[in-house]
Amino acid sequence: MTILRSLAVLSIPAALLLGGCAEDEVAETTDTSEETTAPETTAAEAKAEDTAKDVGTIVDVAASNPDFSTLVDLVGQAGLADALSGEGPFTVFAPTNEAFAKVDAATLSALAADPTGALADVLKLHVVSGKIMAADAVAANGTSIETLGGGKLKVEVVDGEVMVGGSKVVQTDIETSNGVIHVLDSVITAANG
Repeated sequence: MTILRSLAVLSIPAALLLGGCAEDEVAETTDTSEETTAPETTAAEAKAEDTAKDVGTIVDVAASNPDFSTLVDLVGQAGLADALSGEGPFTVFAPTNEAFAKVDAATLSALAADPTGALADVLKLHVVSGKIMAADAVAANGTSIETLGGGKLKVEVVDGEVMVGGSKVVQTDIETSNGVIHVLDSVITAANG
């Protein structure tokens, strides 16, 4: 009798399992709707895009970082803030305040005296149309990229360091809603590509 009870107890889960399988088989054979599951990468890409939208534009992200206060001020003086807040995508090679401090004071004064001319031209050397991530820059080693200013900048990898226009990239891939920012240790003052 004990054996019969054990078999009966074991047969209940088996019956439920088999019954569940039979229902799945029926559902599979009668379900003619299209498959609606999305690949995981699509969900991850959507999440990354939503995150980038939450952080703001290139100008918003730069303005929220005190290390870029000089750059943000100069972009405003040059009348480029609206353009860099646009749809994009853009890649900005952003000099820090320390990078601007390395520029001769007379040069900065001369640039500031012509904000929509000379200053805008120098700042446009730091902007590329399109979104260039760090891996793309490394892959572009030995080539030149065209800036919004019309000049070309040489991209090099020297001793494992990425150099753009002769300036070292010290931080990469700061994503924004309209592109990406890479941080430079010096200001690019002339095209070199």
